[in-house]
Order: sequence, then C-alpha cells, then structure tokens
Amino acid sequence: MNNIKSHKMTAMSTLLGLLATLAIAGQAMAAKQAPSTPVNVNTASVAQLMEVPGIGPAKAQAIVAYRDKTPFTSTNDLVNVDGIGEKMLAKIAPYVTVSDGAALAPGTSGKAAR
Repeated sequence: MNNIKSHKMTAMSTLLGLLATLAIAGQAMAAKQAPSTPVNVNTASVAQLMEVPGIGPAKAQAIVAYRDKTPFTSTNDLVNVDGIGEKMLAKIAPYVTVSDGAALAPGTSGKAAR
C-alpha cells in the first residue's frame, strides 16, 4: 500500500515539474512585443536594442560595439554588424532608426534633403 502511494506521489511530483517547465518555456518562447517607438541604434542601450524583435543580447552588444567605432549614418549600415544580414535588416527595419524621428526605410540616412 505504501509502495502505491509512493508511486502516485512520484508521478504527481513529476507531472507538476513538467507543467512548471512547460509554463516557463512558453513564456520564454512567446514573441516579444515590438517597441512603441523606433529605437535609435546610435544612442540605444543594449537593453533598449533587445526590445527590437530579432535582436538578442549578442546582436545588441555587436551593434553597440560597431557604433562605438563607426556611428550609423543609415539603417543599411546595420548589415556591417556581425549577425545582421539583409534578411535580418528587413525584419528589424520598421523598429530601428538612426535619428530621433520616425523609422527610416533601409538605405535612408536620416539627414534632411537640401
């Protein structure tokens, strides 16, 4: 009788552990919400860059390292950052800018036309 209770307790404990693991995994895999305003890649912190869908800690740090050497003059410059190619640029373009204004289309500089 005690053996059956022990097995039931073990099964219940395993089930609860599995449910907790699934809940945590579901939260981690949920898509992050895009920032409400475009993120300026020339001034944003690593944490702010990580708010952009598709940008994690490594890419955010790579963006900061790149801009410390060469400030971005265009959103297209992001393809020079390790881990960001044309496909990633197309994905993040609506959420990034190189100025304090609205998001810029890839290939634009953010400078006023003269």
